Amino acid sequence: MRGDVLDYWRAGTGKVPDEVWEHPGPRVLVLAENGLTGLPDRIGTLRELHTLDLGHNRLTSLPDTIGDLTGLDRCLYVHDNRLTALPASLGRLRRLTYLNAGENRLTALPDSLGGLRALVELRAQHNELVSLPEELGSLAALRELWLCGNRLTELPRSAGLLRELRELELRENAFTAVPEALRGLPSLRRLDLRGNAVRELPDWVTELPALEKLDLRWNGTEVAPALLRRLTGRGCVVLR
Repeated sequence: MRGDVLDYWRAGTGKVPDEVWEHPGPRVLVLAENGLTGLPDRIGTLRELHTLDLGHNRLTSLPDTIGDLTGLDRCLYVHDNRLTALPASLGRLRRLTYLNAGENRLTALPDSLGGLRALVELRAQHNELVSLPEELGSLAALRELWLCGNRLTELPRSAGLLRELRELELRENAFTAVPEALRGLPSLRRLDLRGNAVRELPDWVTELPALEKLDLRWNGTEVAPALLRRLTGRGCVVLR
């Protein structure tokens, strides 16, 4: 351990080590790959943390007190666990900029997600999501959204408010059309729709002024030649 960083990666602790509670205000706490099955409510007392890594464990839930970690302004990793839901209190982490909740068993994201106003990157890949909350549109700072490997068929209309969104990963879902909510997004550079069931490419895709890469592989998508020329002619790479 050094300074304000407590790193127990692969330490085989099976629980949060007792010395964590004795340390004066840790800023980084890494508990990844320790076989954790639960997290004590006391975790909410570590209010100096700016980064918390709980990835690659066996957690089935997170305590509500996770929302008391209002100092978290960098990263929260809860990926590769057994979570079926995220606590509503997560929405109190208004300074958090990176959240990775991928590789879990989530069927939904909480409505309180909209409280994460500083979030720049959200990863919820390889879960069991069938829909996303309308509050998604409140993430005004969001630049990257990773949703591959879910069961999504559409995006909420509020996704059209994500003016800073640059990277959108929708691979291996159940989309039958390019989500209309994306129409006119000014900053979207990369749109990945691989492995869906998108049959046609709408003309409005040319209204995405920043689009540099559109991946339509493993869809069987029909693309009108004129539309393809307009996209490739301005430098957008279209893979199909």
